[in-house]
Amino acid sequence: MALAVILAGTMVTRLHAQAVLEPPFGLHWGDTPENLINWASAHSLDVNISLPGDQPALRIVRISARSGNLPKSAAQAIEGRFHSGRLFEVTVHYRDRAATAEEMETRFNKLKKELTGEYGTLSANRQDRAIKDQFVTFTESFHREPVRGLFLLLAYTEVGDQLRKTREATFSLLYRNDNLRQDLEKLLSPGGNRK
Repeated sequence: MALAVILAGTMVTRLHAQAVLEPPFGLHWGDTPENLINWASAHSLDVNISLPGDQPALRIVRISARSGNLPKSAAQAIEGRFHSGRLFEVTVHYRDRAATAEEMETRFNKLKKELTGEYGTLSANRQDRAIKDQFVTFTESFHREPVRGLFLLLAYTEVGDQLRKTREATFSLLYRNDNLRQDLEKLLSPGGNRK
């Protein structure tokens, strides 16, 4: 009970101070998995829950549409990460098998421009190109930390099959609240405040 009171107080303080970067789909930092699962259920979406054995405090909830996009979105899936039952990370996945790699790159650049307008210039994070077994993989990512401990990461991946002369592209947008994650980890640590 005391842990819940401390956690609630910590989250309220953090949430009001960091409303600059809220997760999408009406989610909020510190939400329980039930909020995301109820949203998925209301829209008849598929739900997959992962419980990593080596990280007992972590729960990963992935929501996807069996076909097409998520409601009122160009995304095909959303993944929420929960530490001690509280949302600290959301990744939105964009994939369209009917779209060409060029079309997906255009969508990626459009989203990047929208994010820049909303949060400021995204910094280049990484760019890689690798060739293995006639497959060319190109990745690039950009990030922004509008408030210390709150991150946006936008990543693009393109895979080209040199033999068949085909290319496919996907991209993802990650929202992460490291401040909340660290607070939750401290509460669960052996020396954490458990009054």
